[in-house]
Amino acid sequence: MRKDVRILLVGEPKVGKTSLIMSLVSEEFPDEVPLRAEEITIPADVTPERVPTHIVDYSEAEQSDEQLYQEISKANVICIVYSVNNKKSIEKVTSHWIPLINDRTDKDSRVPLILVGNKSDLVEHSSMETILPIMNQYQDIETCVECSAKNLKNISELFYYAQKAVLHPTGPLYCPEEKELKPSCIKALTRIFKVSDLDNDGILNDNELNFFQRTCFNTPLAPQALEDVKNVVRRNMTDGVKDNGLTLKGFLFLHTLFIQRGRHETTWTVLRRFGYDDDLELTQEYLFPMIKIPPDCTTELNHNAYLFLQSVFDKHDKDRDCALSPEEVKDLFKVFPYMPWGPDVNHTVCTNEQGWITYQGYLSQWTLTTYLDVQRSLEYLGYLGYSIIYEQESQAAAITVTRNKRIDLQKKQTQRSVFRCNVLGARGSGKSGFLQAFLGKNLQKQRRIREDHKSFYAISTTYVYGQEKYLLLHEVMPDFDFLSEADLACDVVCLVYDVNNPRSFEYCAKVYKQYFIDSKTPCVVIAGKSDLHEVRQHYSLSPHEFCRKHKLHPPQPFTCSTVEAPNKDIYTRLTTMAMYPHARLRCMCHCNRCTYCLCQNLLKLELLRSIKAQLRRVVFNRLLGWVEAVGVYLLSEEDFSLTQQVSPVSNVEGSIFMEASAEQPVPPERHMAQADLKNSTFWLRASVGATVFAVLGFAMYRALLKQR
Repeated sequence: MRKDVRILLVGEPKVGKTSLIMSLVSEEFPDEVPLRAEEITIPADVTPERVPTHIVDYSEAEQSDEQLYQEISKANVICIVYSVNNKKSIEKVTSHWIPLINDRTDKDSRVPLILVGNKSDLVEHSSMETILPIMNQYQDIETCVECSAKNLKNISELFYYAQKAVLHPTGPLYCPEEKELKPSCIKALTRIFKVSDLDNDGILNDNELNFFQRTCFNTPLAPQALEDVKNVVRRNMTDGVKDNGLTLKGFLFLHTLFIQRGRHETTWTVLRRFGYDDDLELTQEYLFPMIKIPPDCTTELNHNAYLFLQSVFDKHDKDRDCALSPEEVKDLFKVFPYMPWGPDVNHTVCTNEQGWITYQGYLSQWTLTTYLDVQRSLEYLGYLGYSIIYEQESQAAAITVTRNKRIDLQKKQTQRSVFRCNVLGARGSGKSGFLQAFLGKNLQKQRRIREDHKSFYAISTTYVYGQEKYLLLHEVMPDFDFLSEADLACDVVCLVYDVNNPRSFEYCAKVYKQYFIDSKTPCVVIAGKSDLHEVRQHYSLSPHEFCRKHKLHPPQPFTCSTVEAPNKDIYTRLTTMAMYPHARLRCMCHCNRCTYCLCQNLLKLELLRSIKAQLRRVVFNRLLGWVEAVGVYLLSEEDFSLTQQVSPVSNVEGSIFMEASAEQPVPPERHMAQADLKNSTFWLRASVGATVFAVLGFAMYRALLKQR
């Protein structure tokens, strides 16, 4: 909506242009009328539409033609004033003023015109019979108002209609010749209908109509008012109401009726609430709200955004198979001006056996878009109506900006949910296969992918210590001489080489030494195509020696040439390394030769486990005996004549409780036997020794890992 309105009054001399302006301002007819009134600004709080309004007068006696042309170019609406008792002034409307205005304005952006018949107090008849043919001839004429500056008749209405012609123009909405909505208006209202149809059944039920009414006009409709609206549609259309709900045809008919009855401000209120401008295009402010993203921070969808996207998925998954068929995807994106997802999306996220995008793949694609291009994600959410349905100020409320990565490293913990892994390697090393294997596709399925449908990204979920995280794999083109900042900015790096190609590892070694040797980014070497025969690499060091020298994990064997879906353990490990880059000592192998594996195997020995369990039982029993002895000692200090003593006695069959006589209390022995004392001392020493042994063993374990 415009921030202000500029109204220009033109017409023949002596028709009352200046009188109209002065009567509006002073609310009385002026005794003396100047040749031209100065420009007047009416504040926003005085006008009905709450918009500042500038009223400009034109005087042929005081202004040149050039000044008139300038005013015409600046005006938002032009009122052509004529005198109802002067036929010559009426004729000049079509012979002079309308052609002059049209010559000075662009054909595609014509200024709305209002015909003003002044001095209606001087005649008893109306001039509308003469004016109606003119209105039918020129589409730019919004309306005609007959008024009287002397009697103050229709003065306020005149300037209200002038404001309305600017703020709520009929031209973009309605074609008077064909008496129907224009295609651009139908397109916009159709999108609004589909966004408001929350269950996607093609009908606006009472709840959806009330939601629509509350969203646009901040007030719900009474039940009787809802029925009245439906009855109006029923009387005029056979298919406007279905199952007691409003169809798309009925929705469009209502807006046509509003416009025909002069209530086009109702339609404009709806359009502007859903983000449309005067040209019926979604505004840049609506699609791309401001969002500040500091350096070294990433963008993710928050919980409410995922809930919204889940509701959109459920709304269009008509067969309830937790996947979107091609027809369902098209239906979902009907509210978009273009198809945002291409065929490469099916090879970027997880799909089912039919190649349809699954629910998890659907959310993954949204996560990928938000991470890589948050502005595009905001645009997509705008088309879907996120801010309207969730009653938010803008789509920016759906975005979470993560904290700086350096803070995560300092605190050794992260709040992020999306982690990026850049995959580098020489041509033919198996990078694309590594990406597609993450989506569960083996080599046989990968060979069916068309070349023009391949994707350089793959994203899916992994679980790290029970937490669901997104891992984004990005295949970097093998250009050793130039790697951009985007190629280097990631959370973990995969260096892939082909075990069957003797020159494949050399590229990985050079890239690591050139770009990542001094980086804090964790790096992993992947021995791709491990199902093939491993050959000696033409490099000064073997892959294992290279990794040992640079304190990297040993090369991880990987192959996607399997019958079932490839193993995904490596992706979980990559996500773990991305989440905890400071924990560089975590082993990723099962070689049973390295220090980590040997220590792990030692800790998992059944003998060690049984010793630990036995030690716990012994310590627990000794502590229980001491507690009982202390308790008995304390009870012996009390008056035994009023207390029944209960002493536990253990035997093979169970516990037998002996109750002492209240008349002849027998106090327990206050001194332990010499044998019991020696036994207790032995177990105390054994417990302390075992504890010291465990502490020393754990310290040695940590020391060995540090050396790695």
